Amino acid sequence: MELSSSLSTVRARRATAARRLLWSTLPVMVAAMVVVPMVLLVARLLHPTGEVWAQLWGTILPEMIRNTLLLMLGVAVITLALGSGLAWLVTAYRFPGSRIFDWALILPLAVPTYVMGFVYMATFDFAGPVQTTLRAWFGADIALPNIRSGGGAILVMGLTLYPYVYFLARAAFREQSSSTFDAARAMGYTRLQTFFRLVLPLARPSLVAGVTLALLEAMTDFATVRFFNFRTMSEGIVHVWQGMMNRDAAIELSALFLFFALTIVIVERLLRGRARYYQPGRRTRQITRVTLVGWRKWAATATCTAIFGAAFLLPAARLVSWTVGDLSNVATANVLKTVYLGYVVRTFALAATAAVIAVLIALILAQGTRMNTGRFGRAATRLATMGYALPGAVIAAGVLITVAIIDRTVMSASESLFGINPGLLLTGSIVGLLYAYVVRFMAVAYNSVESSMVKVTPNMEEAARTLGATPGRVMWRVHLPLIKVGMAAGAALVFVDVMKELPATILLAPFGMETLSMWTYMLAAESLWESAALPSLTIVIVGLIPVMLLMRVGRMATPGGNQ
Repeated sequence: MELSSSLSTVRARRATAARRLLWSTLPVMVAAMVVVPMVLLVARLLHPTGEVWAQLWGTILPEMIRNTLLLMLGVAVITLALGSGLAWLVTAYRFPGSRIFDWALILPLAVPTYVMGFVYMATFDFAGPVQTTLRAWFGADIALPNIRSGGGAILVMGLTLYPYVYFLARAAFREQSSSTFDAARAMGYTRLQTFFRLVLPLARPSLVAGVTLALLEAMTDFATVRFFNFRTMSEGIVHVWQGMMNRDAAIELSALFLFFALTIVIVERLLRGRARYYQPGRRTRQITRVTLVGWRKWAATATCTAIFGAAFLLPAARLVSWTVGDLSNVATANVLKTVYLGYVVRTFALAATAAVIAVLIALILAQGTRMNTGRFGRAATRLATMGYALPGAVIAAGVLITVAIIDRTVMSASESLFGINPGLLLTGSIVGLLYAYVVRFMAVAYNSVESSMVKVTPNMEEAARTLGATPGRVMWRVHLPLIKVGMAAGAALVFVDVMKELPATILLAPFGMETLSMWTYMLAAESLWESAALPSLTIVIVGLIPVMLLMRVGRMATPGGNQ
């Protein structure tokens, strides 16, 4: 009897150890899923094709590198200036409309850069209504700037991406205690001097993080720069891949582009340095807001109105106007509705599938990391969520290499064992596209799930395990009911990101799986602005979901912020 009991105890301990080992290795497996495509991509540079690089260097590579650096510099300056300036304006001052602009200035995040790009092209190009009207007023010889240029691309991206800096800077400014600010004022500094010498340095981590996000988004874009005839590395990868039909060259170019993206992330870490910026643990009084009077209050309102109008109202109004005009034509409307419905179904199905897969993997990753709190587990988690810092074109190239290796391995094994050649199972299929989506947006899903998971008290887990519950049962019966809101938020964010994603989609989507973003791009590339309005408007409306979530988080994080 005692021997039987001892054996049962040993088996139970072995089963528990096996389960713990499984959950401990799951984060490593997820990390491998993300890292392997990047490792294989970098490995291509170890054996470069000399002819490919000679051709690229002699033709388009120097221009792409130069334009990419100019784009990054321009976007960094514009987003930093607009984001921090507007955030300080609505945080430190009261003026007509300040309560509305406080949240309205985040709305441009809902507009993808390629949508903003073709709207500005249609509005400000030579044949657009603005230049046409100006020539009618002042004569045909009037000199007007050419929007179809690098400056136009930088301006559009700056207007679209400044909310990354604005949102983080606004939160950082409101976290700062008024006592430090008032002490600087007592020493004789003006509010402007205090802003530059005290407030901005204290907000440096948030500002650097916001600019980094904006740069990574700008780098991954290829459609906007193509509209403006400003060739960058991201656009070059797509051009070489599709236009020149040279996937090997595109893959090796993607490996070089990967180093650009990683350099930005490393520089962001270095800019933070080892400095730490602490705020008092207790709730402190925020910086006192000053009521502007006279011309200053109207100047502040006019500034916010102009930027909000240029970054959101203009593209939204143009898209609505074009959509209404297109749908008012009965013949066009009937064709458009049929085609539109097909694109919506495909896009929503693809986005929903990717969102579910990403959230489920994120749940496994969060649970495994919770059980394995050592450095190895944290390192695996960081690697698994690094995909969000990489351009979509780079991830597409890495995924293509990975699935091609898997396909070749399966074909070789099948021919050796069964004498059957199954052909390409993953390459060119929807599996590769979903794989790219999961790698790209795993960080979004994980951050939402993990932020809810950390709120679950360990006492509940310990009680369940004391009663004999396995880790899987704890996750099913304890964690899931408590983190379902975080999972839903993560799924919504991934859903929206997949809808807007263009580079990875256009490179990996199988025939017949075109999405709303691809439809928008194809129509805009042919200058069919009105026809591109309906899918663009759909993307913008759905894109408001994460913006609303950001607003809600911001209100919860900064109580009293609107007073």
